[in-house]
Amino acid sequence: MAECTHNCSTCSSKCDSKAKESLLAPENASSSIRHVIGVVSGKGGVGKSLVTSLLATLMQRKGYRTAILDADITGPSIPRSFGIPTGCVEGSENGMYPPKSKTGIEIMSLNLLVDEETKPVVWRGPVIAGAVKQFWSDVVWDEVDYMFVDMPPGTGDVPLTVFQSLPLAGIVIVTSPQELVSMIVEKAVRMAKMMNIPVLGLVENYSFVKCPDCGKELHVFGESKVKELAERNEIPLSARMPLDPALAALCDKGVIELAEVDYLDAFADEIERSLPISE
Repeated sequence: MAECTHNCSTCSSKCDSKAKESLLAPENASSSIRHVIGVVSGKGGVGKSLVTSLLATLMQRKGYRTAILDADITGPSIPRSFGIPTGCVEGSENGMYPPKSKTGIEIMSLNLLVDEETKPVVWRGPVIAGAVKQFWSDVVWDEVDYMFVDMPPGTGDVPLTVFQSLPLAGIVIVTSPQELVSMIVEKAVRMAKMMNIPVLGLVENYSFVKCPDCGKELHVFGESKVKELAERNEIPLSARMPLDPALAALCDKGVIELAEVDYLDAFADEIERSLPISE
């Protein structure tokens, strides 16, 4: 038997009718979400949450209503970056209401539901995957144009749950220059192709450090292989971001929305063009 790709629309196997039912989790009856974009990486520590935060901020500045679903259940960092405290989620019979950042970005994360942000989540995979589904189905997302889903690294339970259960318009893949990371990222690219999820772009973080004296780009992690990776997999190389201590400081202070950098501006424009909001 051929390996199941979990995409029934392209499958010729004669499974029973139940297996062909849509795996999409139901959207909350009071929610309105137009485009869902996953932000993934093959390996941790490459700045995936930073890219998520910056893209949501940029699209919000363009006048769109944005949201972040923090699917990194065991390592949630989004609330800290936006300065949103724990235990501030309210709810009603309709569901939970996501807190809003200072500029109006709706955010839901497990760290907003606990009483201490450093309390560990010691759950097995199926429970974690179930929590991600609840953030989609049990949260009232109010008129969202672009939702960014910050996923944990790799190709395990949670990325598979998001790929199957949420109506992804596409994904953004975040990587760093090391060749080892590029090899691992290629697994995420192939997973997306298996699931028929478009790759909107590839973002390389930590591409270089700018010398503060002469402005020269220093490649502290070695020469980048990201261009070859993008060409080999026929996906766009959308941005290269430097190692920028100022951005880390803004995240630590909870004011990432104050970032004034242009690293992802062109990519945000491309997302706007490829996934337009029709009134």
